[in-house]
Amino acid sequence: MTLVVGIKPGGSERAPLHLACMLARSRGDDVVLCAVVPLSWPPGLAKVDAEYRAHLDGVARDALERAHSRLPEDVSAESVVHHARSAAAGLVELAEQHEDAAIVVGSSAAGVFGHVSLGSASGRLLHSSPVPVALAPRGYRCKPGLRVTRVTAAFGGAGELDDLVVAAAGVAARVGASLRIASFAVRARPPYTSGIGSGPEAELIEQWSTEIEAAARKALDEVRDLPAVPHELDAVVGYGEDWDEALEYVEWDQGDVLVVGSSSIGPLARVFLGTRATKIVRHSPVPVMLIPRGAAAELAREAEQQPASGP
Repeated sequence: MTLVVGIKPGGSERAPLHLACMLARSRGDDVVLCAVVPLSWPPGLAKVDAEYRAHLDGVARDALERAHSRLPEDVSAESVVHHARSAAAGLVELAEQHEDAAIVVGSSAAGVFGHVSLGSASGRLLHSSPVPVALAPRGYRCKPGLRVTRVTAAFGGAGELDDLVVAAAGVAARVGASLRIASFAVRARPPYTSGIGSGPEAELIEQWSTEIEAAARKALDEVRDLPAVPHELDAVVGYGEDWDEALEYVEWDQGDVLVVGSSSIGPLARVFLGTRATKIVRHSPVPVMLIPRGAAAELAREAEQQPASGP
């Protein structure tokens, strides 16, 4: 796989670099550092426009040089200045030039530190990218030599997400990581309980928990039948009064990656997140990999065919 890493011209963000390095050393992926420059802006006389374009190109090259100098010795990369109508479009165009690629971007500088926060480019990628998109939390750092140690698949129990779990299992087995299925239940605190109580809602949560745990066990049974099985399998449910609390309920460590699938109502070949998935992404304290349904199906087929590892 080729990881196309978005580098902001003039920026100094390191989070996507750290994430790309962890992913690259885990799978042996190629890395391409990409700075996207607008095609032609601002409009004006040809000479003025050319001079401005040359200035933007210089800023982009400087940003790429800084990013390249920050790469650890065990990760190599090529650098590309790409011209496109927008940052999101440029990253997609470059990714599509490779047979197997994913896009790696950071979070918005206006977001909460330590959580994934969507900016203009990453927000567009969530609805238009035909390839997987990896999002680094704001300020994300990983220690030298870190690899992916656990892949967590966000699981809603719906049949269309079966491919995502199998795909995540195949990736986890390939990189020597464990696999975890995680579901999340948000139960808002009622403004008052006098007279009506909270029993009905508690019963619904309990029923949902029973059903989702049964669905998770079934999904893990399917994973155990794969040719290559992750060395450890687990399923958890995160509870909270809001999405941040539900995500924090689950234990997270360095080396964790959360995998989220595309909505069943979105385009098959592109990332399109539903409401619940978007909320999970926005409150994740670890890197998130967003997988289009078409890509998840392809990864699932690979997992079902990949040779078993070990004796």
